[in-house]
Amino acid sequence: MKKLPVLLLFCGGAGLSVAAPSTIEGVRNVVVYREAGRYGGWPANHGIWIWGNEILVGFERGYFKYSGSRHSIDWDRPAEHVLARSLDGGETWTLEHPASLRPPPNSLVAHVHTEPGGKETVDCPGGIDFTNPNFAFTARMEDVNVGPSRFYYSYDRGKNWNGPFRIPNFGQKGIAARTDYLVNGKHDMTMFLTAAKSNGKEGHVICVRTQDGGKTWRMLSFVGPEPGPDDMAIMPSSIRLSSGAILTSIRHTHWIELYRSDDDGKSWTFLNRPVADTGAHGNPPRLFELKDGNLAITYGYRSEPYSIRTVISKDHGKTWSHPVTLRNDGGTWDLGYTRSVVRPGGKVVTVYYFNDDSKKERFIGASIWDPQAIERMADRR
Repeated sequence: MKKLPVLLLFCGGAGLSVAAPSTIEGVRNVVVYREAGRYGGWPANHGIWIWGNEILVGFERGYFKYSGSRHSIDWDRPAEHVLARSLDGGETWTLEHPASLRPPPNSLVAHVHTEPGGKETVDCPGGIDFTNPNFAFTARMEDVNVGPSRFYYSYDRGKNWNGPFRIPNFGQKGIAARTDYLVNGKHDMTMFLTAAKSNGKEGHVICVRTQDGGKTWRMLSFVGPEPGPDDMAIMPSSIRLSSGAILTSIRHTHWIELYRSDDDGKSWTFLNRPVADTGAHGNPPRLFELKDGNLAITYGYRSEPYSIRTVISKDHGKTWSHPVTLRNDGGTWDLGYTRSVVRPGGKVVTVYYFNDDSKKERFIGASIWDPQAIERMADRR
């Protein structure tokens, strides 16, 4: 596969990444992808995967066009589904553009035009081995309210992808899929999706499962009640605890909620609201477990000071710390959509889209942070 250079503002180089100074204890920022005139966006829609110190993250690469009220992407020029790979735990990154991830012909993704050359979506024949050590899986959608949606999978750490395969509607008005799944066994996977509400707008989280490697899926449950007409419950991020319980964090209009299932996804109990305020435009969570067994949620904050933040739980999600800022130099609200992974040594790599000037390109950044330092900050508040 041909690899493209990572392009930075005013400079470029193959595999080059530039560290930015950080004023926050225990946090160092690096550039994953930055290119003048382009829009790098929304890693949370695509997914992140880790194998030791090898990290892969997906995102959208479009064209920048300034808007004071909407995302500053050029809605009329094609955007691409691309990947960035690090072989050194997030320190440096290389851009990849696999043809096998291209959307179906004549697709729009959230109203943005897509590049040509993709294959038609088909039904999955099943038999996917979810336990393959080099497995990766990504779910994508077209319209943010009703889809349709599709998925791809890889057995070689994202270098080549199989798909696109059709995601059913599960009797709903539509499915707007992003990537959130739990592997249960060789052919057994639980996936979390956003269904359209009864009025056809986004959204209401559902839990679904396949036990034949992706050939058939069944809906297990709604996660939480359907939100009201002025709210949304979308973009889940889920983990399984050592007890077997599942925790799912959900983006609402201005906050993040947490639900727990003790019967493998069949029913859910509201736990709490780990984040009461994600800013004026809202932002999705990334829920994950730290090496010391504590839990963390990372997210973007879309009011001033525009920032990337985290909250910590030391009791399996029952209570949460006050927000701790990882990065606070955002130029406007158009940022966030974090994905986070834990390196073998315990440090966290949080990837997001960002800007340091409202009228310049959007770029993909990463904060590499020490959970112990962040936990000490949380304890002091």
